[in-house]
Order: sequence, then C-alpha cells, then structure tokens
Amino acid sequence: MAKEILTEENFEKLQRVIEANKDKQGALMPVLHEGQKIFGCLPLEVQKQISEALKIPLSEIYGVVTFYSQFSLEPQGDYVIGVCLGTACYVKNAQPIIDKISKIIDTKAGETSPDGKFTLVATRCIGACGLAPVMTVNEDVYGRLQVEDIPGIMEKYQ
Repeated sequence: MAKEILTEENFEKLQRVIEANKDKQGALMPVLHEGQKIFGCLPLEVQKQISEALKIPLSEIYGVVTFYSQFSLEPQGDYVIGVCLGTACYVKNAQPIIDKISKIIDTKAGETSPDGKFTLVATRCIGACGLAPVMTVNEDVYGRLQVEDIPGIMEKYQ
C-alpha cells in the first residue's frame, strides 16, 4: 500500500463509528461504508475489527464486502474509472474505450495505476443504456463515447 492506511488513528475512528451504530438494526452496511471512507478500502484487518465488535462472523462480512461493487479490498486510486461492459455498452464498442484508457494510464482493468491516481474497473450495467457506451470517473458520467473522446476526458483528471 502506497501510504499507510492501517493506522491506530484510523482504527480509533472506525471504533467510534461501530459504537455509534452497534445497537442499530442493520448496522453492518453503515459501518462498512464509513470504514471504506476512513481506510479507502476494507482489508482483512478492518473486517476483523468490525466482526469482533459487531459479533458478526468474519465470513459473513467478507461475503458482503466482496459482493457489493462499492466496497474494495485494496486501496483505490483518487479517480475510479468505471467503463460499463453491460450488453448495450459492449455492443457499442466499450472494449476499445477500456483499451484506450488502459493505455493512457498504463493500467489494466481491475488495477490501480502505479502512481495511485487511477483505478480502472470494467463494470456491469450501470443503468444508462440509452447513453451507451458509458464511463464514470468518480461521480462524473460520460455517455455516447467514442475512442477519440477519451484523451480529452482523461486530461481533466491528469
């Protein structure tokens, strides 16, 4: 990990979040969301603390973390680039868009760039089929993309 995220200070913040939520029904999801904000990801050490404090089996927590795409086991880049590979986007040439982004940031889909700035993710349908092919950069959405659009978009985040 590029910068140390598993600090005592971060674990103390997480413990405060757990304490604020532990007696609420469905506490796991808010605790996981806040844990992701604090640490930038949810590595095993973080999941263990949540497991012990909420008295939820570690296997259940791991299952939730790996099921939902908003959670990550590894640190994410400052900019998470998601390119939809759902059917509508795929048939409208989403793969060449991923290839172009990958070349620009020197990173394969599913990985974070060497400088830690970008994480490239091939996603499932994001529900914007009318804009296919679609990509997101954090909360920004770009639709009806052409490969030649990518360098200009990426410049905004360099």
